[in-house]
Parts: sequence; C-alpha cells; structure tokens
Amino acid sequence: MTFSVRPGRCLALVGESGCGKSVLAHALLGLLPANARVSGRAVLDGSLDLLSATPAVLSGRVRGREIGLISQSPATHLTPVRTARAQLREALGELGSTRSADELAERFGLAPRDLDRYPHELSGGMAQRAANAIALAGDPGLLIADEPTSGLDRPLVERTMAVLRELCEEGRAVLVITHDLRAAAQVADDIAVMYAGRLVEAGPAAEILERPRHPYTAGLVAAQPDREFVAVPGMPPELTALPPGCAFARRCRHAGAACATQPAMAAGVSCHHPLRDAGHARRS
Repeated sequence: MTFSVRPGRCLALVGESGCGKSVLAHALLGLLPANARVSGRAVLDGSLDLLSATPAVLSGRVRGREIGLISQSPATHLTPVRTARAQLREALGELGSTRSADELAERFGLAPRDLDRYPHELSGGMAQRAANAIALAGDPGLLIADEPTSGLDRPLVERTMAVLRELCEEGRAVLVITHDLRAAAQVADDIAVMYAGRLVEAGPAAEILERPRHPYTAGLVAAQPDREFVAVPGMPPELTALPPGCAFARRCRHAGAACATQPAMAAGVSCHHPLRDAGHARRS
C-alpha cells in the first residue's frame, strides 16, 4: 500500500468499517498495542520514518506538534473528571501555543460556554468538536481526522469539512478517514479506497467518485443515498484470515479465475477486471 499526503491537499481514505483505516492511523503515531506487528515505511517530511521512530521521538516531537489526531469516538478519549476547557487549555499549554481555547473551539462550532461542561454533559457532536479543537492545539502541519463527523448532523458535517478544507488552504496536509463519501467529496483533493487492509483504488476525488474502476469502489458509490442506496452485498473478510488472491472476489460479480491471485496496483486500481465506463460502474 503506497500513498502520500502533501501540504495544501486533503486525502480521504475511505472504506467500510473494519477494513483497517483506523489501525493505519494509529500505526502512524505508534498508538497500537505493544504486541502489534508493523511493517513498511511511513516517512514524515522526507526524513523521519514514523514506523521505526522511538516512543520518545513520537511523544516529544511528533504527536500533537507535527501530526494532530482527531480520534474516532472522542467521548471515550476525553478525561471524564475534567471539563473540556481544562483539557483544551492543557493541550495548548503543553504544546506551547498562545491561542485561546474559545477561539479554537469556536472554529469548530463549539460555543465557549460548552467548554465548561464535563464530557458526560456533552452530546456526541459536542465531544467530537472538542476533540477537533484539541487536535489543532499544537498547530500541526499534518492533521489525521479519524471519522471527524461521527455523531454530527448534516449541517455540522458540512461545517467540519469546510474547516478541514480551510486548513488545507492554509498549507496543512489533511488525511481524512471516513466512510461518508459525501463528506469526502466536499473536502478531498484525492481519494484512496481501502478494502481488507489493502489499497484497491486511488486517484483524484472527482474521478474516483464519478468514474470508479474497482468494483468495490463502484459499490461504495452506488450505496450512497443520492445514488442507488443499495449496500455492497456480502461481508468483508476478517483481517486476520484474508483469503488468497483478491480479497473482494467473493463479493464481486466480475470475479474470474484470475482473481485467485492478488492483483497489482496499475494505473491507480488493483483489479484484474477494472470497470471501463462510468455507466457500467454505477450499475455494478
């Protein structure tokens, strides 16, 4: 799996729940359990390999300072006995920022009075917005947003995506992990599609959404409410027991004998039978 996130651009990593998107985000920051096995390279600013960096380097230099993380299910990541304001101020102080808590919270649509509440007093959407603000406390150059719109209604989804887009325009790199293709379309320059821990398609957002070439991507697009609103049939495999060859073959109407071997990534798609036209893709 190879992809890059560049300053001033947003990459959306999309796929069904359980495909490994959040695991990837946590691997980049060294947040996986101690018994996890990680391989490959993840190079920050052309020099630091995050996957081989020591815990001291990750905690002292990278987390919060060079890379900000908006975690999935933020309510479980907030300290329950301290107000949102106290936690945001602590992050600002630890990271040496002079920005005010109110200013940062308001950018994500959180009223200053809400900062004085404890996590259990916040709605899911409020907790998400507080987590978004904390992730920006250190003014990182790269922001990883893991399901940043979880628990938000549509207007707040659009506002959150607009803020992430603004961060790109300011020169930051943004990696958005989401299963919401509508949100991805609003913010992403590029989209990478993950299935069963592997990248199956990648390219400019408009091309991926309008002319998907991998049958799985076409299924995700067709499942959207403004399209056919039909789920991709079948269930994804367990990541610890992947079948040989193409992991999507058992769910794919286009699968053939060649799919018994793992397809290579070529021209932005990893598939033995890539779809050729947009109309065909939408019907698949």
